[in-house]
Amino acid sequence: MDSAEYERRIAARFATFDQDGNGYISREDFSTAAAALCAEFDATARSEKGQALYIGAEAFWQGMAGIADRDGDQRITRDEFVGGAVKRLRDNPERFAEIARPFLHAAIGVAGAGTDGTVAPAEAGRALKALGVPEDVATAVADALDADGDGRVSEQEVVTAFAQYFTVPE
Repeated sequence: MDSAEYERRIAARFATFDQDGNGYISREDFSTAAAALCAEFDATARSEKGQALYIGAEAFWQGMAGIADRDGDQRITRDEFVGGAVKRLRDNPERFAEIARPFLHAAIGVAGAGTDGTVAPAEAGRALKALGVPEDVATAVADALDADGDGRVSEQEVVTAFAQYFTVPE
């Protein structure tokens, strides 16, 4: 895949983060995502799981801003996102995904992780829908997250899929 195609693919992912559709990614977009997950799974922001989710969202924002907010205005434009993400992904996609790990870990917890720290694909699908993914896509993606076919979705499967989302064709 050529560089221009790769950058187009990354740019298409921008909308995933721009939860309010205002044309840039900000801390509020991450808080909005946390609130949507809490609402979907009946968790309050003050609960242990809700607090973990908001802390994870803040960590994710800080990591994303560190990668992409070149002008330091606490907003990531589409161009900043493309430039920051492309640079980091070319270096190491898994490292990029690691900035999302605290949020993803907490999201799995809010979605009802079992004692083994995994969730059913259906719960992963609910989480994706709460984040704005269309239902048919969310269901297919959630089913595909169960990479080892054991009927459960682990944190590592989610983190790996997050990295692949930015590097594999639609």
